[in-house]
Amino acid sequence: MAFVTKLNILLLQMKQNLRELFNFAAPLLLRSRVVKPACVSAFLQDQPTPGWQGTRHIHLSPSHLSGSKAASLHWTSERVVSVLLLGLLPAGYLNPCSVVDYSLAAALTLHGHWGLGQVVTDYVHGDATQKAVKAGLLAVSALTFAGLCYFNYHDVGICRAVAMLWKL
Repeated sequence: MAFVTKLNILLLQMKQNLRELFNFAAPLLLRSRVVKPACVSAFLQDQPTPGWQGTRHIHLSPSHLSGSKAASLHWTSERVVSVLLLGLLPAGYLNPCSVVDYSLAAALTLHGHWGLGQVVTDYVHGDATQKAVKAGLLAVSALTFAGLCYFNYHDVGICRAVAMLWKL
């Protein structure tokens, strides 16, 4: 838990440093006539462009998720699972056991599910289509986890299977 706390503190410091860098660099860049057309200036200052009737501001994430505790928790969980995988891979090599096998099954499935979920979010358009593809992804992820657990229980397990492949 202390590691996660330190990681969060480090990420907050990095975010603050980037904000300070942008606050320092933005006025320097906006002074130049080349970089400062009216629409860019209005976009960066969150003001309407004179004579522009289109969209006022482009948001990179849905407005209902901005500042959301759930989105922040999800982002942190993704990073925790990634760091956990970095520790589980050498642990599986050094000490192959059922605990590591089942942990790898869960972590790999979750990591893949979240990664492919982001691909679906980015590249599949339309609410109905996106919901259908996400339902399919959930089914595939559940089957993957069930298959890995079945393999761990009824066969040699993930760690020993990888070791056997390396011996070939």
